[in-house]
Amino acid sequence: MGLASWLRNRFSHRRKAISLYRRGMAKANRRDYNGAIADYSNAIESPHAPNDVKAMAIYNRALAYSSIREDARAADDLATVLAMPGLPVNVRNHAQQRRERIRRRD
Repeated sequence: MGLASWLRNRFSHRRKAISLYRRGMAKANRRDYNGAIADYSNAIESPHAPNDVKAMAIYNRALAYSSIREDARAADDLATVLAMPGLPVNVRNHAQQRRERIRRRD
């Protein structure tokens, strides 16, 4: 595989993962949380999806789970996000705060 093909594949995978992520966001905005969870999950499982897209999808999937009171799954996703290396401080703080709210809700 040449460099051009490799680059095209990498950007194609990124585009696909971002497209799934955005579709999940649109569904969450319409309160179709189960549809959003499915799209976020597909983005997370997309081959070669970049870590930043995965982190955003996992975080937003946690929010969708929380919206349908699947608090254990939401907490698991937030723990996964918090365990990711190189996470920006603001993302880490938001994930920790959200996880704490879920714990208090129980």
